[in-house]
Amino acid sequence: MNRRIKATAIAALSSVVAGAALIACDGPASTAEKTAGKVTEESAEKNLGDEDRDGDQFSGTKKIRVGKHSVNVSCSGNATEDKPLVMLMAGGGDGLDTMADLQKTLSEKGRVCSYDRLGEGKSDQPNGTQTIDDSAKILTGVLDRLAGDRSVVLVGHSLGGYIAARYAPDHPDRIKGLVLMDATIPALTADISKAIPESATGMAAELRDQTIAVNEGQNPEQFIIADTKVRSAGKIPVQIIKHESQYAEVPEYGPALETMWSKGQQQWRALSSRSTLSTAAGTGHYIHVDRPDIAVEAIQRVAAQAAQAAGNKR
Repeated sequence: MNRRIKATAIAALSSVVAGAALIACDGPASTAEKTAGKVTEESAEKNLGDEDRDGDQFSGTKKIRVGKHSVNVSCSGNATEDKPLVMLMAGGGDGLDTMADLQKTLSEKGRVCSYDRLGEGKSDQPNGTQTIDDSAKILTGVLDRLAGDRSVVLVGHSLGGYIAARYAPDHPDRIKGLVLMDATIPALTADISKAIPESATGMAAELRDQTIAVNEGQNPEQFIIADTKVRSAGKIPVQIIKHESQYAEVPEYGPALETMWSKGQQQWRALSSRSTLSTAAGTGHYIHVDRPDIAVEAIQRVAAQAAQAAGNKR
């Protein structure tokens, strides 16, 4: 598969090939999720002293312990009592460094952190296949350390968006807003099999097969990206942003893939009665790279809405 395809079409459909994975949404665990080996033997409970709970006290990058694992995190900006922590979550195959420019800009007006999931960047490798439960335990441990009792807005690109969207419905006391940037669609395996039929050959067939393989766990995180239903995260503000154009390299099936992707993004709206969906003009899969202005504005708006909602409850 040529380099151009890796950077475009497959970027939205194959984390192991392009360094970005698509995301599904939350619902009952699939058979694969239930039977996959658990990577986090311990829960997010950690034997941390008071000196270790320093989420608001450091800037830069360092390693923290979550269960038995070392997780690489980065934080910047000043924390304020009335603003939520913004947690950036990169796509599959990407480390937190891909969020560095976005984090730098956002930290001018608040506290922003990011982290490498197991198998990504400088964090530990997973011990085996991971499911959403495993990734959720790691995220909880990271937030316990970096956010404490503060509210959080999760900002996820691609696979990061998938994990954020699946995590939020189970953590309403902590997650007060979501920004999903071209997040993987809820039923990617089933939908891509419809968009690109078995009769397809060449590049299109390779794209379909690669995507299905990635979803089954053949990715750096060994993470199963299961088809599932979208569950509500309540009335929190949710901004969903989709790419403008992504599939020019597979012209025969490009229109079907774009339709598939658009319908999947629409399904994300069920996350909240306060969700909005927009298309970022001039972007491919990496919206925050192609149009950082759009990403920053969306994140700041959701963070402000989350802060306002919290203020109204006081």
